[in-house]
Amino acid sequence: MACNGRHASLLAASAGGESTWLDLGCRPGPTDTTLLPSQEAILHCDLEDTEVSGNVTWWKDGEPLTTENFSVLLDGSLIISQREGVSIEGSYFCTIRNSFGVLQGRTGTVRLAGLPPFHLHPEPQVVSENALARFECGINGSPIPQITWQKDQVPVPSSNRIIILPSGVLQIIGVQQEDEGSYRCVAANSLSIRYSNEAQLSVKNDWKPLPDELTIVRAPQNLTVAVGESAVMECIAEGNVTPVISWYRQDGKPISFDIILLGETSLLIQQVQAHHAGVYVCRAKKPQSQHFITISAHLHVLVPPVITQPPETITRARAGTARFVCRAEGDPEPTITWLKNGEVLPSNGKVRIQPRGSLVITQVALEDAGYYQCVAENILGSICATAKLHVTVQEGLPGPPQALKSQAVTSKTVTIAWERPESNWERVVGYSLHYAKTGGSNNEEYQFAVNNNTTEFTVRYLEPGTSYTFYIVAYSQQGASRASESFVVQTLDDVPGAAPMLALSSDSPEDLHVKWLPLLPEMRNGQITKYRIEYCAQRDGVVSVLEVGGNETQVTLSSLQPNTFYKVRIGAATTAGYGIPSNWVVYRTLDRINLTQVDQTPIQMQVIAHTDSLLVSWQLPHPDFQVTGYKLYYRMGCPIFSHNISCPRKEQSDWDVGPIKLKKKRKQYDLVHLTPGQLYQVKLVAYNKKQEVQTVMWEGRTRQIPVSPPDLIDQKIPPLPPSHIQVTPNSSSSMLVRWRKPIISSKIVKYTVRCGPSAAKNASMFTYHNSVYEEILITGLKPYTRYEFAVQSSGAGVDGPYSNIVEKMTLPDRPSSAPADLVLQPLSQFSVQVHWRPPVESHGIIVQYLLMYTANKSHPDEMWTVLTKEGSTFSAEVDGLQSGTKYYFKMGAKTVSGWGPYSSVVEVETLPPRPPDVLDMNSVTGIIVGVCLCLLCLLLCMCASFQQGKQRDAGSDLVSRSTRGPSSYQRARQGSCSQTHCQDSHELETLMPPAQEDTPSLPAPDLLGSHSLVINPPTEDKNQVKVKVGTCRHGGIRGLLKIKRNIII
Repeated sequence: MACNGRHASLLAASAGGESTWLDLGCRPGPTDTTLLPSQEAILHCDLEDTEVSGNVTWWKDGEPLTTENFSVLLDGSLIISQREGVSIEGSYFCTIRNSFGVLQGRTGTVRLAGLPPFHLHPEPQVVSENALARFECGINGSPIPQITWQKDQVPVPSSNRIIILPSGVLQIIGVQQEDEGSYRCVAANSLSIRYSNEAQLSVKNDWKPLPDELTIVRAPQNLTVAVGESAVMECIAEGNVTPVISWYRQDGKPISFDIILLGETSLLIQQVQAHHAGVYVCRAKKPQSQHFITISAHLHVLVPPVITQPPETITRARAGTARFVCRAEGDPEPTITWLKNGEVLPSNGKVRIQPRGSLVITQVALEDAGYYQCVAENILGSICATAKLHVTVQEGLPGPPQALKSQAVTSKTVTIAWERPESNWERVVGYSLHYAKTGGSNNEEYQFAVNNNTTEFTVRYLEPGTSYTFYIVAYSQQGASRASESFVVQTLDDVPGAAPMLALSSDSPEDLHVKWLPLLPEMRNGQITKYRIEYCAQRDGVVSVLEVGGNETQVTLSSLQPNTFYKVRIGAATTAGYGIPSNWVVYRTLDRINLTQVDQTPIQMQVIAHTDSLLVSWQLPHPDFQVTGYKLYYRMGCPIFSHNISCPRKEQSDWDVGPIKLKKKRKQYDLVHLTPGQLYQVKLVAYNKKQEVQTVMWEGRTRQIPVSPPDLIDQKIPPLPPSHIQVTPNSSSSMLVRWRKPIISSKIVKYTVRCGPSAAKNASMFTYHNSVYEEILITGLKPYTRYEFAVQSSGAGVDGPYSNIVEKMTLPDRPSSAPADLVLQPLSQFSVQVHWRPPVESHGIIVQYLLMYTANKSHPDEMWTVLTKEGSTFSAEVDGLQSGTKYYFKMGAKTVSGWGPYSSVVEVETLPPRPPDVLDMNSVTGIIVGVCLCLLCLLLCMCASFQQGKQRDAGSDLVSRSTRGPSSYQRARQGSCSQTHCQDSHELETLMPPAQEDTPSLPAPDLLGSHSLVINPPTEDKNQVKVKVGTCRHGGIRGLLKIKRNIII
């Protein structure tokens, strides 16, 4: 039954009439309720993930409810009303489904009130006067009934001598004649009232003195109660003097103040709590003496489960490892169950539930995302806690490996091949190969890391004839791909590792029934295809063979000789052939005269061989096996030096020693003073008063004395190494190593596990760990490191060889160091070049780098600017910065397990701004002044030329006085001296002849106020500016104008 709506807080009011409510969310609280007639129950589904609305569904006894007989409120609460013909008693729970997943609440129980009949009635009593009378009754009810007592159908009178205990006990101390009468127990609850049978109390007046010794009349009983219930401990003693009763705790702690003393002898705990648990001692002491006696009882307090460490919501990248830790306490210790989206999560394959309850999921995939709930439960109820698993996937990841192929090479070896992913295959840096047994439950998943330079891997140390499921994941620097399609491979069969256990019986003189048990799965080494039974009369030795199918478990041997000893053995076969047969079991067929059927289930006999003794032990097949005693025989077989010659066959009755008669309680015997390395035959005969019941034979050799120098005579035979070595990564720094005890071995006192990095050449790099069990957790390893393991068996004073090496890589972890050699170099005013190297201790493949920078070092990390780079990148250019500003940089690296620490902060300053291309005021002023000077000079030159032209015109009448200068000058002025004709222009300072005395001086025009332009003979004057005048090709006059600098200024 579903209801759409938000699951809100607890409902406080009912739909009408009296009601009771239960919260079946994950919060602590009761999960059971009892309904009185016409009372209804309201069940709330208030789960923790309240930020998302969802679809609420209610379930009863594992089936979804229908809306016909139940109603649901808008907030998802379920109303259970009592209706005729509708059964409402049962177990209820709710689920809420939203876009992320499914949540399930606790399971609650709804019962109808009831008061069944008494299961314990008071018994009639006859007591002496002043003695103790005690009546007891017992009844169960819901709600729990209250017990009272009646005498002659009226309530018992109130008296110091009459004590009514909540447990349903009536004590009458110092019985008097008026206490005679009929007593009955009255039980009442809110539903009904019931009366027990009446019990008569008779008081005798033949008073007899009590003995001097103290006696415990009523001893306290061991109690087991739940928290919140009441507990009563009775202690009644008597003697010729009324004893003094006292109580104390055995652990020395003081008795709590909330414990009440009822009467003078009994303890009452009205609200039992966990701290009340313990052993309470009742001490009865005779007054005015040192004589006392004690009696104790244990109070066991049941505590509902409490989750002390709930799981936390986590986010993991695909192919990562998710760990949810859940710790719970209670009494009894609660069992922890994990739910994923409301379904029970079994421990199988990549999902492992550890012994203390933590959940580990390896190779996380997108479909693993959802709600995970830890449910802790004991007999008092359950409690749950919820966490989410988010799975992230980055862009550009490789696709899954393709075209997986497999080939079973041997019974323990399989070769797996695959092709590269179709997309982004060039980014692949490695693969991981995963496999687990197919079918069954609690199968552990194993994995191997494979380099990217190969697409083939051989898996060894598998079990013969077993199906395994494989899949492969590709890895890049950014993360992992999706898992490939899984496929199943079956290893080849091997011969069985043991023989079946035989059981013989007979019901006629000529028949023998042979029965056997199928081999254990770990000993089959494949599918058993057939069995071979070998049998023969012990005297003639001609062996007959009978083969039956692999699904048979019994066969009947017919046409045998009566009253004849036959020996039988069996072997099992797979497609690889037969394994070792069982030991011969000797059986004597029935005599035609005595056809009494005898149970011939074989006696299990074991013989442990030493150098000079044989320890024979045996066990009856079942306790009802009728045996009066045993007879033990033994004899020497072929001498130790006659292995290659035939030995004369000894008759059945020819035994060197025997019979050694042993009682039926005897289960072992030591045959001593034997020859080392000698073949012996041992026979054990079980008999009863009528006949010999069964005979068991054993044949074998005592141990050889090692051939060694005199000082090594006492050297012991080393045990074989363990088998089935399994190494499982438990975390990034620990490995769980398991093994099996060798099938044939002497007593092993310890195991030694050798651990070291793969291909290590220095012996100091190996560590050694001892264990007396067949497993050990190796800790202190480095993350993401391949280690090799070997296990050694050690006997008493002797060590065996190490087993084959098994290699395994620890799980990756977060980097423990930051990226190294962080170097910053400014490229421009707005960019910086960053270089780095991978962390020294990366603990895995770096999939991403985090580059953080800021201009304010005091800012928290969340205010720094963040850049992410791929794990294969070792440099980056950071742009968009401000010029001439100091920046602070730090880096972190990430593996599939998470981020490592940040590097130390490194600072860099961007380049300062360049000078602008525009000119300053001084330069502009200089340019303007220069241009003005040039224009002024040009203007002065033009004015001077114009003035000189006027003077030449005015002085034309003076030609006679000056024959050269003026005319030459005039010609020079009149001549055209273009640039094309002035080719040999040069500076002349004295070419012009000095003026004649009769030549009048020419007036200089007043150009700049008081300044004048003067033509003087050339003289050295640093304050003069020379002006070159070119000479035309036609003989023009050259002159030099010198203009004083002060005139220009």
